[in-house]
Amino acid sequence: MLRIRLRRVGAKKQPSYRIVVTEREAPRDGAFLEVIGFYNPRTEPETVQINEERALHWLSQGAKPSDAVLRMLTKTGIMDKWAAAKQGRTGQPTA
Repeated sequence: MLRIRLRRVGAKKQPSYRIVVTEREAPRDGAFLEVIGFYNPRTEPETVQINEERALHWLSQGAKPSDAVLRMLTKTGIMDKWAAAKQGRTGQPTA
């Protein structure tokens, strides 16, 4: 099963995260399939950048977002587009 989750990068006590698609069983900082964005909680305001097209693609392939990534996808509006596409209002998910 695929998951969309955070992968920690950055120096000690200076975390930043990549948003990656990975197998559910893979370790937090282990192997991944694709980087689809990044998240930096240390900036004011927090920086979140997600490739919407790739996120919608992986959601359509059955990837499930982690709780933290789900909040980010909801905040950026990607989950609304995914829900609309899933209900068939727009046919295929588009960027």
